Amino acid sequence: MTKAEIVADIANKTGIEKVAVQATVEAFMETLKNSMINGQNVYLRGFGSFIIKKRAEKTGRNISKNTTIIIPAHNIPAFKPAKTFVNKVKSSVKAK
Repeated sequence: MTKAEIVADIANKTGIEKVAVQATVEAFMETLKNSMINGQNVYLRGFGSFIIKKRAEKTGRNISKNTTIIIPAHNIPAFKPAKTFVNKVKSSVKAK
């Protein structure tokens, strides 16, 4: 599902114009990104958490040059779904 499909679905379900829904979705995503850029986790009860994971420094290899490189410690954004959300997906999505 794309962002445009999400906007269209919300507009159909709520009766709000697509332009207003688009602005709301964009504002939500911008707020989420800015919070995480500022080092804050975002918790949405019943849905999940957008958290910042810390990756430790590690040694990697460049196979084509056969050299070792050091990958510095860094932070990455991650999503951790809520247990209720995971359980609903497990019970309703069939294996393909």
